Amino acid sequence: MRVLVVEDEKPMARVLEIGLRREDFSVDVVHDGSDALDRIDVHEYDAVVLDRDLPGVHGDDVCRHIVTTRPECRVLMLTAAGRLDDKVEGLGLGADDYLAKPFDFPELVARLRALYRRGPELHAPVLSFEDLDLDTHRRIATRAGQPLRLTPKEFAVLELLMRARGGVLSTEHLLEKAWDIHADPFTNAVRLTVHTLRRKLGPPPLVHTLLGAGYYLGRRP
Repeated sequence: MRVLVVEDEKPMARVLEIGLRREDFSVDVVHDGSDALDRIDVHEYDAVVLDRDLPGVHGDDVCRHIVTTRPECRVLMLTAAGRLDDKVEGLGLGADDYLAKPFDFPELVARLRALYRRGPELHAPVLSFEDLDLDTHRRIATRAGQPLRLTPKEFAVLELLMRARGGVLSTEHLLEKAWDIHADPFTNAVRLTVHTLRRKLGPPPLVHTLLGAGYYLGRRP
């Protein structure tokens, strides 16, 4: 799950970034509304954690922009404005969820994962293909009942491939969704991650390459 954190208080933004990365999210951070609009127009985020009282462009206007131009992106408002009428107003702008500061970090993580599961494609928490099972909530992968020790990036790539249901995903798409803005577009990180993922999955192979197009999950033709 790739998340954009929009928070003008830099210590708070850093705490969110570190905490979400530890929960295996891919995280980008900006500190004002103008930069948020720039990132949203370029990158495909699954969710935006959005403060309301932002410099540059107000958080309410950022929310309206997301709803209009990126309807598939979920918005969780995270703000000190915690009165009932504030929450009603924020949800009325199109936010999918609203959490007032101070907050418990596990609740924020749970809410983000819940938003992802009920996204436009109804992301099921447990995925299966052949003898491969992936529990995205508990972060557990097994094949033929045996646990797989996957890194966060391997888990993220496998989840994307399983959700594609046999569709071919390009290297660029995997890099966009499983890494963050700091990833080098010319890196071979995706190829190396797929290589180690194949080795850990074992035989018979499930992750295949379509030359010039990308990777897919399925039986070899």
